[in-house]
Amino acid sequence: MGKLETDGNLVELAPWLQNGETLDRFIPNRPDIDNARSKLTDDKENSAESKAYRQQLAGALNIDLKSRILAFKKPPTRPAGAKANPNYSSSATQQSKPTKPGRHIPQTSERTLDAPGLVDDYYLNLLDWGSSNVVAIALGNTVHLWNAANGATSQLGTVNDANVLVTSVKWAPDGRRIAIGFNNSDVQIWDYTATANRWLESLRGGHQSRVGSLDWKNNDVLTTGGMDGKIINNDLRVSPHTAVTYTGHHDDVCGLRWSASGQQLASGGNDNLLHIWDDRSTAASRSRTQWLHRIEEHTAAVKALAWCPSQGHLLASGGGSRDKCIKVWDICTGARKSSIDTGSQVCALLWNKNESELLSAHGPTQNQLTLWKYPSMVKVTELTGHESRVLSMVQSPDGCTVASAAGDELRFWNVFGTPGAARRSPEPDFDELRIR
Repeated sequence: MGKLETDGNLVELAPWLQNGETLDRFIPNRPDIDNARSKLTDDKENSAESKAYRQQLAGALNIDLKSRILAFKKPPTRPAGAKANPNYSSSATQQSKPTKPGRHIPQTSERTLDAPGLVDDYYLNLLDWGSSNVVAIALGNTVHLWNAANGATSQLGTVNDANVLVTSVKWAPDGRRIAIGFNNSDVQIWDYTATANRWLESLRGGHQSRVGSLDWKNNDVLTTGGMDGKIINNDLRVSPHTAVTYTGHHDDVCGLRWSASGQQLASGGNDNLLHIWDDRSTAASRSRTQWLHRIEEHTAAVKALAWCPSQGHLLASGGGSRDKCIKVWDICTGARKSSIDTGSQVCALLWNKNESELLSAHGPTQNQLTLWKYPSMVKVTELTGHESRVLSMVQSPDGCTVASAAGDELRFWNVFGTPGAARRSPEPDFDELRIR
């Protein structure tokens, strides 16, 4: 083996230098590195001193040298009676956890009531279900009441003139007072109790034509919408009652909905317009001509309106037979969040209070109720049975049952779930509304 003298010292040459190979002088051969490392580590680890030291250290720390540090191992056996920590679980435990079963949605209505005399007019709102669990439906010139809890029935002798028809009904939030609109522009306020119904007062002179839409801002302020395009806030605590008039529609106002906060009012009309009004900006004025948002994306009348109960800034709207679309809006910005063409006239909308779902009621050709998953707007199911278009759709106080009115019938659907201890109501005992 060759040697090289440097500074008076003899240095042994590597084999590749002795053989005259032209390799990079800064990077030695890999085999030489591996052999050197192996020789160093083997010598150190296998030395008597190294083994003795490791054994002494392991004994002091109570470590088993044959075990692997930070290795996966089976979880310790839980003592009998010990509870598992809900925040930590093995993958096997998570995989064995049963999945939540899907909600069963009956495909047929659970009850059908005859409702002869129901006016077939898309622009009217003839059905409501109050917080006192009483359903009100307008048949001709009379409003019939049915207590869904005990089956008790009554009616409001509203007018004696056969030419005067009821065009809208709406319960106050407390379930005690009910407002009734007529085609002669009058509005009546009635007080309801389990034993008697009492007329309170009539509102006249606010509108020049029929009042087809109503909604209560609270128990004291009633909002009315007329065919004259006017929207009026009526404060029943003061005189005169007219507090604010909203002007923005130039045709029949067929949809009115206050938000849960009572700060925003949504209005839809036969002029294909959707308005969002902010009540906080009307405090100093009796006339409101500037809307928060004016939306012109629908191509037919906008009657179906529904505020999302879990996200108060979301509003769903539905268009008539030339539009057929459901659109969801963010009223903070006025931006459209989603839109879907349903293929038929949208007559009413309801949000599920317990799930992210939206229910729509439709006209021809199926006259169906359609349940949509939100926000994907994937169709969950369709409920059929009505032979003519669904005119109105309302929700029970517990949010589980839906009532839909069409043709000469009123159907009840268990579409949003089953209440805790539901009890079927007895059969009504009057001719106009009877169980089939």
